[in-house]
Amino acid sequence: MARLDLDDLPPKIAALLTGLGEGEELLLVQNGAVAGRLTAGAVPAAAAVALVEPDQNAREVFENFRAAIEDEF
Repeated sequence: MARLDLDDLPPKIAALLTGLGEGEELLLVQNGAVAGRLTAGAVPAAAAVALVEPDQNAREVFENFRAAIEDEF
């Protein structure tokens, strides 16, 4: 599973992501076309501990996310 650190994002985007309620969807749009869709869900406290190896940096996470979106569309 990929991990995206909200501290690495601009505050407006981080607030949008954290403000989503469980089951709400966020549509990702690029150049006027739908690039993806994210659905918010509740994360159990135990699952929030270590989603990715500690040595994986933000660049790798972003590249994995971008590749997944490109593969989907």
